[in-house]
Amino acid sequence: MKPPLVLSFDLDDTLWPVGPVIAAAEQDLWSWLRERHPQTVSGHSIESLQAMRALTAQRYPEHGHDLTFLRRRALKDLFEAAGPAQSPADAQSPADAQSLADQAFEVFFTARNRVEFYHDVRPSLERLYSRYRLFALSNGNADLQRCGIGHWFAGHITARSAGAAKPDARIFACLVAQAGVEAHEVVHIGDDPVTDVVGAMQAGMQAVWLNRDARAWPENLPQPPRTISTLAEII
Repeated sequence: MKPPLVLSFDLDDTLWPVGPVIAAAEQDLWSWLRERHPQTVSGHSIESLQAMRALTAQRYPEHGHDLTFLRRRALKDLFEAAGPAQSPADAQSPADAQSLADQAFEVFFTARNRVEFYHDVRPSLERLYSRYRLFALSNGNADLQRCGIGHWFAGHITARSAGAAKPDARIFACLVAQAGVEAHEVVHIGDDPVTDVVGAMQAGMQAVWLNRDARAWPENLPQPPRTISTLAEII
């Protein structure tokens, strides 16, 4: 591998396990909705809200890369569909529905950024920060500042800001443009064989597969240039 100028990191399932984070965030949102807007969620469950969000993604395929839009739109639809208001808190005018959806999303988003880092993340970022410019490149909508690691990163490109999700070449191009380097001067590190490794390689970047749990590499894909099991192995 050529000496890089920039290290790019995926976030979800690379710096922290994302499944427990999303589950906890959806539970916080559900508890808030039941307490503040019981009429709105009457007859609903966490699972039915997840199904609503899936339908929203089908209705707005042009926003499939934008998880923030999809969740806020689904919440707005939820409030608009609640029927005649029984209390001021459940008013259903379009403006009110959007305001309530924004409040509900903030409850979710606060918890969504309450992450538990893998043990190697903080010491590795601290070490690498002194030698390279670090960027985050994620299909998710985590906020680095809220997560508590924004001070180590020179930039954060999301699928929402790029208008496309990995492995689309456009999101990698956004990173290259923002970093002001050539694609081959970037090493992207991530857990997903397709979106992270193959996507980065096809965009002209160097790539490292972070395989924390000894998974088998998909047989139909070209082998990754390098595989590591923890960020401590990056030198």
